[in-house]
Amino acid sequence: MDFLNNLATGFGEALSLANLLYCFAGVTVGTLIGVLPGLGPVAAIAMLLPITYTLQPSAALIMLAGIYYGAQYGGSTTAILVNIPGDASAVITCLDGHKMAKKGRAGAALGIAAIGSFFAGCVATFLIAAFAPPLISIAFKFEAAEYFSLMALGLVGAVVLANGSLIKAFCMVLLGLLVGLTGTDINSGAMRFTFGLEDLQEGLSFVAISMGIFGYAEIMNNLEQRSTRSFSTAPVGKVLPTWSDIKNCVGPILRGTAVGSLLGVLPGGGALLSSFASYTMEKKIAGKNANPPFGEGNIRGVAGPETANNAGAQTSFIPMLTLGIPSNAVMALMIGAMMIHDIQPGPLVMSTDPGLFWGLIVSMWIGNLMLIVLNLPMINVWVKLLRVPYRWLFPAIIAFCVIGTYSINNNVFDIWVSIAFGFLGYVFIKLGCEAAPFVLGFILGPMMEENLRRALLLSRGDPSVFFTRPISCGLLIAAAVLLIVVLAPAVRKKREVAFQDND
Repeated sequence: MDFLNNLATGFGEALSLANLLYCFAGVTVGTLIGVLPGLGPVAAIAMLLPITYTLQPSAALIMLAGIYYGAQYGGSTTAILVNIPGDASAVITCLDGHKMAKKGRAGAALGIAAIGSFFAGCVATFLIAAFAPPLISIAFKFEAAEYFSLMALGLVGAVVLANGSLIKAFCMVLLGLLVGLTGTDINSGAMRFTFGLEDLQEGLSFVAISMGIFGYAEIMNNLEQRSTRSFSTAPVGKVLPTWSDIKNCVGPILRGTAVGSLLGVLPGGGALLSSFASYTMEKKIAGKNANPPFGEGNIRGVAGPETANNAGAQTSFIPMLTLGIPSNAVMALMIGAMMIHDIQPGPLVMSTDPGLFWGLIVSMWIGNLMLIVLNLPMINVWVKLLRVPYRWLFPAIIAFCVIGTYSINNNVFDIWVSIAFGFLGYVFIKLGCEAAPFVLGFILGPMMEENLRRALLLSRGDPSVFFTRPISCGLLIAAAVLLIVVLAPAVRKKREVAFQDND
């Protein structure tokens, strides 16, 4: 009964006219972002954070969530039709999706991608609704030591699952932790890393940093790679797979949903890792008997990854909603949006604001339904947007970033911070460093420090408190095992090969 009552609360909140409009706006913008290469959901959400300041908290989170999973839908359209992945997670879809389009089966590829994504979205939404309450009841048993250990596990996971070098990912987390300590020490009142600047006494603005490191950096990188793309769009045809295609894809869709749901919850996981893992799994299951071979237009190579990336995108909300821990860069931005509205992320959200909590969950199912209706009839419209020259887009994006950054605190200094971090983000791209671990370190750093100090205060300075409490000790052991396993030469070599294939 509690489950049904919770869903009723969610439907009551999500079906309000305002929230329906913001959900529709979110999935529409998300689809657009997914179709247009270069930005991606992280940059889009970073740029739209200031807009949410004027919205109700539930409307703000519903719209931002719609952008995230909407981008997973949109990225598949251009990946299949023109071999240009709109989002990083759609790279895998290009391998078989575009080959199907060349063979005149673009409609079947788009249809199975939509069916798989909708199914995964519904299952993931159910999993969030089913598992959130028990996870929150466990979270209420957490004290300072457990939260510190959980965040340590989250940062280790971000390092292990980051794309590229482990050393680079570790350095990015460490840099994020240091930047997060900027400002006034709450306990002693001492100034840290302020360099005598009054504007840094309250710390660096999360919106300014995210706007720069994701927005400006992507603009500079895209302008550097200016190239006139000429492509011919494959005819879409009938946007419905045959019954034979559907039967052939039942297994990949079910497995993709399971893989994406699991990997989405893990720190550093999400849509990209889920789609790659699903494709690898389907390729190994099919073996040499696949007809046609994977990479030559096999529909299972579209169904599995597209299902997995949508499931991973949505289940990544579970740790953010229940524990207040971001599992990837998008969830870090969602926590930033909650902080803008003075909402403390974590288990108390469900009890203090059940309308917001359950309204967000139910809105995901509604948003997935909207995406089915929105995407398939407008495929040709989305593809035509690719012909808009990037030089026409970036001035508007820059102006939007500047206005948005200034509007949060009405502080010109934040604009300079975002510009500085834009150049820093560009340097990260050139060095092959992923920005997500940096953002996770920036978000979790102050929270880790606060819980570390609180745990030591309660234990009168005894560090063994982290090992004598069972949950805390278990989390630290899991972090250590994860780190040791990935540092093993054989595992590390396989990891490097996997990410090279992914690139």
